Amino acid sequence: MDVVWAFEVFDRAPYVTVSMVRENGTPYGLPLNLVRKDEHTFYFHCADEGEKIDCLRHQPIVSLSAVSKCTPAFEVEKQNFTEHYHSAVAVGRAEIVENDDEKIEALRLLCLRFLPTWMDHFEDAIARSLSRTTVVRISLTEPPVGKCKE
Repeated sequence: MDVVWAFEVFDRAPYVTVSMVRENGTPYGLPLNLVRKDEHTFYFHCADEGEKIDCLRHQPIVSLSAVSKCTPAFEVEKQNFTEHYHSAVAVGRAEIVENDDEKIEALRLLCLRFLPTWMDHFEDAIARSLSRTTVVRISLTEPPVGKCKE
């Protein structure tokens, strides 16, 4: 599958698993709500402390994995169990966003993607919580790869 198709998988997936590395070298992955700004940039938000932040400060290289379709199936003609899926993976570098304008842009993109009908409350929410909200930018270091089975 081409890069455009892989981005479509990321755009349709309700969650993207972000895999990181703990300081002791063990893996840490969790599903997060990500939004894509362009062909190089994803964002997510979180608290300003915790295991995610510890991992990213230790090792900023992350892996992204998304599934936008997952349908188990039995193929009667082949007498075969299978799964139909659309998936994509990418690798990037995570950085905490320090610039308030970029933070607001990222939070606006997240809200537009996940709660567009509530945007009339966005400015009030930003005024209340911007200073205590951490935004993480993931800049892709290589193009995403997608796979599917129909």
